[in-house]
Amino acid sequence: MLYRDAITNIHSFGRARGLPIRVLLAESQPVILEGLRSALSRSADIQIAGEATDGLGTIARAAELAPDVILIDVPLSDAGTLAVVTNLRLCAPKAKLIWFASAERSDDFADAMRLGCSGVVCKDSPVDLIVKSIRSVYAGEIWLDSTTTAAIIRRLAFPEPIGIARPRSNALDDRGGLSGRERQITTLIVRGLRNKEIARRMFITEQTVKNHIHNVFEKLGVGDRLELALYAVYHNMHVPSLGDLG
Repeated sequence: MLYRDAITNIHSFGRARGLPIRVLLAESQPVILEGLRSALSRSADIQIAGEATDGLGTIARAAELAPDVILIDVPLSDAGTLAVVTNLRLCAPKAKLIWFASAERSDDFADAMRLGCSGVVCKDSPVDLIVKSIRSVYAGEIWLDSTTTAAIIRRLAFPEPIGIARPRSNALDDRGGLSGRERQITTLIVRGLRNKEIARRMFITEQTVKNHIHNVFEKLGVGDRLELALYAVYHNMHVPSLGDLG
């Protein structure tokens, strides 16, 4: 777990009573769908609530079944998918979304989190990792393994290419009560700069940078630079390019 939220220590009432996690499988390839069904059915605490093979079917099944978790494989960089995810958030607001992604789609992992997924799992992951991801997001956590995390950090280090159009929030400006200087430092951290580079760029001492970083971590409830970067992705923070910072 890389981003701590207030709900990470709280399991749902149903799970506390020993009820299984109800999972909707949304997968377009029959062979993979069959393999998922077979693998997950061996876990006593997971129940396959239903299946879907396309976006519209996923929305309909989610509204009908109200699953706890949706394991979904759809492209996440086109307008159609944005509509699917938006509708899933409306028709099944309590469901946690995990993108069951192909490794070659690594450039889209950050977009998946921005669209509202609670985690990304690569299709070549072992079964026990897939099961663990389902349990983790159900418990309120954000799930990213080392591979998907590395891909997201690489993605954050470069300006966004032209892709889907999505609104930007002012989360960096108003979330957590960050000061102007703290917002600047947060942007530089997310862009991959180290303390010495930040100090040189902002004409302050490294100790001052460390003090600001400590305050940022405290205000946003993150524990390290990686969690801060993931926080920025998950909350759709506007992170300008380094050239925009002057």
